[in-house]
Amino acid sequence: MEFLGHAHALRAAILACGLTWCGPATNATGAILQISGALELATEPAEPFGLSARRIYFGGILTKWLSVQQHFDDEQVQLALCDGDREHCASDAALQFLDIVDTARQRDGRARLGQINRAINLAIRPMSDLAQFGEIDVWSSPLVTFYRGAGDCEDYAIAKYVALRMTGFPPEDLRIVVLEDVLRGEGHAVAAARLDGHWLILDNRRMAMVEDVSLRNYRALFVIDQFGVMEYSDTPLIADLPGHDATLASSLIPTGLRGAVAGSN
Repeated sequence: MEFLGHAHALRAAILACGLTWCGPATNATGAILQISGALELATEPAEPFGLSARRIYFGGILTKWLSVQQHFDDEQVQLALCDGDREHCASDAALQFLDIVDTARQRDGRARLGQINRAINLAIRPMSDLAQFGEIDVWSSPLVTFYRGAGDCEDYAIAKYVALRMTGFPPEDLRIVVLEDVLRGEGHAVAAARLDGHWLILDNRRMAMVEDVSLRNYRALFVIDQFGVMEYSDTPLIADLPGHDATLASSLIPTGLRGAVAGSN
C-alpha cells in the first residue's frame, strides 16, 4: 500500500509550517485550507483504537479518497440500473457486487459484517498496484476492483466500506483505517465497523474479524469516514506481543524505508 509513504511527509510538512504535501489539493479542499490552515484543532474521540483524530484538508490520501467517492457516485447509477433489471445487466462486476450486498442484507449485526468480510476477501485476488496498473498507489472504486477481480489492501477496504453502506449499515459506524504494520515494515488498510460500542476490524488478511483492541503490532495513522480523512493525533503502537520491543520492530524496517511507511500489503 504505497500511499502510506506520504504519512511521514505530512508530519514533516506540518512541522515545516504548512509546506505543500503530496500534490495539489482539489478546489474544494483548497478553499477550506484558506479558512482553517490545514487541520481542524477539535478532536473526534470516538474512533477505532480509542485514539483521537483531527480532520485534514489537503494531501495525497484525501485527494485519492475524494476521487474514489466521485467514481462511486458514477457507479451508483450502474448499480441502480442493474438492481432494477438484473436479467439485462451488462456488468458482471455489478451483479457480483449486488449479490454480495443482497446476501449480507439477509443477516443482522455481526453476521452481516462477517458475510461482507468473507465474501469480498474471496472475490478479490491480492495484487499490488504495480503488478496490476504498472504504477504505485492506485485507489479503485468497488466496480473497478470487481471488474478486474484483483486489488490490494485499500481496494478490499473500500469495497467492504461501500458494501456495508449499501446494506444500510449506519455510516457513522463505518471507517477505513490506514495502518503501519511495524513488524513487516509496511503499510496496510482495513475496514472497521462499530457494533454495540465495539469496533470490529474487517481485514483482507483474515476471515475472522477481531476487535480493534485485539489487533497486534500496528500503528494507526489515518482514518477515513463519510466526511473525509482524519489523521490520528497520537500514533502509539496499538499493542505489543509479549516481550515485543517497539525499537526492535523499527529496526526490522529496511534502512531506506525508516522514517516513512513502506507501501505494501
